[in-house]
Amino acid sequence: MITVKHVARRAGVSPGTVSNALTGKRPVSPKTRSRIFQAIEELGYKPNLLARSLVNRRSHFIAVVTSEVEHFGPSRILSGIDAQAEELGYSLLLSLQRDPAQSDVEQIITNLAARGVDGIIWAVHEVGQNRRWFTAERRRELPPIVFVTMRPRPGFTIINTDNRAGARLAVQHLIDADRRVIGHITGPLDWWEAQERLAGWRETLAAAGREHDDDLVVYGNWEADSGENGLRQLLSQRPDVDAIFVANDQMSIGALQAAHRLGYAIPQRLALVGFDNIPESRYFWPPLSTVHQGLFEIGNLALQAVHDAIEGETKERYIVVQPELIVRKSTETTSTQR
Repeated sequence: MITVKHVARRAGVSPGTVSNALTGKRPVSPKTRSRIFQAIEELGYKPNLLARSLVNRRSHFIAVVTSEVEHFGPSRILSGIDAQAEELGYSLLLSLQRDPAQSDVEQIITNLAARGVDGIIWAVHEVGQNRRWFTAERRRELPPIVFVTMRPRPGFTIINTDNRAGARLAVQHLIDADRRVIGHITGPLDWWEAQERLAGWRETLAAAGREHDDDLVVYGNWEADSGENGLRQLLSQRPDVDAIFVANDQMSIGALQAAHRLGYAIPQRLALVGFDNIPESRYFWPPLSTVHQGLFEIGNLALQAVHDAIEGETKERYIVVQPELIVRKSTETTSTQR
């Protein structure tokens, strides 16, 4: 029977290094890791995962609780989690929640704990009061747990994009482009991210001495049709609007279509900035200026954080990924296009 020792001999490394490459317990250089997996393939070695879990009392499963995966943000975060799980030798147990605001958190946690997962990534977006079940006392009874996209909270490990900073980048860009009246199409305001993006819009305009009244805001739901309806409503409320910050790229598709149908030239008459930098945004007409928020990186960081906690690093952390403004033709007035 082929064993770890045979693989180690073929790859020219120690059996411990082979074990680290398989479990992710300690880092292994990409070159050495590649050599080990080539040896595994050549020898036909099949690790005995059950035996390994009995020895070290670990299942090598991480539970990921998420929702809204039809949207770009949650699906991209999940991709980042999956990539890092493969790198560190974990399998994922996925729990998809249909309604993030109404999930039975206690039942979900009970089911996951019964399956013996080593850790949990709670990637359901913070909506309404759907975090109130998680108290410090309850967390002490759970496997290591990391939260994605929620407001800062003492005693919790949280990975976030700085949504407010991203909104500031978008709005300041429009101010710098000499746009005078800047509206906002929000996401659903029971979502924490949408609240933060609205706050960033207000703060940036206020700091610049610009108008930020309620009639410059309309409310969307992340879907393209709400972007179309939102732009029509905003222009009917304030015909003098000459720029709009849209809270995600999906709604920006609808907003662009409405602008074309209404005869508003972009960016000459109306500048538009989105949020997300979805892959298709560069192919909108015109290509969309937007905010890149590092969602894949957030997924990587979440899996790494729960791995660190499993390995005994218990210090809670609040990790914030800084967004980046991507300037394209939907706001271009000079040679700043990327």
